[in-house]
Amino acid sequence: MVADPRLPSASSHDDGLEARLASVRSGIADAARAAGRSADDLTLVVVTKFHPASLVRELASLGVTDVGENRHQEAQAKAEELADVPLTWHFVGQLQSKKARQVRRYAHVVQSLDRSSVVDAFAPTEAEPEPPVIDGFVQVNLTDDPGRGGVQPDDVEAMVARVLETGTIRLRGVMAVAPLDEEPRPAFARLRAISDRVAALAPGATDISAGMSGDYAEAILEGATHLRIGTAITGNRPVAP
Repeated sequence: MVADPRLPSASSHDDGLEARLASVRSGIADAARAAGRSADDLTLVVVTKFHPASLVRELASLGVTDVGENRHQEAQAKAEELADVPLTWHFVGQLQSKKARQVRRYAHVVQSLDRSSVVDAFAPTEAEPEPPVIDGFVQVNLTDDPGRGGVQPDDVEAMVARVLETGTIRLRGVMAVAPLDEEPRPAFARLRAISDRVAALAPGATDISAGMSGDYAEAILEGATHLRIGTAITGNRPVAP
C-alpha cells in the first residue's frame, strides 16, 4: 500500500496510541466472534473530545476512518484543520437547534437527534431550499431521568416520523448511552428491541450506535453496529479548554 502523504509517517506515531487502538480492535474482534458476528460489520467511531487535531491526524494514519466529536465549536475547528484527511465526522453530543445547519457543513453523521426542534432545523428553508442530506440516528434515553439526552422509548416512533418527513436526513437507526445504575447488556437489549420497532417504520434504519470504552463488548452482543470509543484509545482527556 502506498503511504498517504497527507498523513504522518509511521516514525511519528505515538506508540501508546497505536497500542491502545490495537488493543481495542482486538477486543472488538473477540466480542464479535463471541456474538457470532464479523468485526468487519462494525464501525469504530473514535471520540476525540478535547484532544488536538494532531491526534486525530495520527489516528487516521493508523487506519481510523470515523471520528466523533461532542462540541460544535471544537468539532468545526478540527474538521477545518483536517480538511485534507479523508475522515467521516460524527457529531455525537447534544445539539442545539440553532447550531444544526452549522454542524451540517462539516459533519457527515449526527447521532444525537433527540428533539423535534433539532430535526426541524435540518429541513429545507426558503434560504436553503435544497440542503445537503446527512445521516442521522435518533438518540434514545434508556433511563427514567428526563434530564438525560434522548427521546423516551414511547416517543421513538413519533421522532422517527419527524425525521423521515424532513427529507434531508437519511435515518440510519438509533443511538443510546447505557445507564450508570444498571448492567449495560439489559439496557442494550432494550435498545435492540426499539431498533426493531424503528426498522418496521423505516426498513433501512437498522443501525445501532451503542457501546463505549467500558461496555462495547456487551453492545456488540446486543447488535450494535457503531461503537463510540474514546479514552480506551485516546487515553485520558486533556482538561477542557
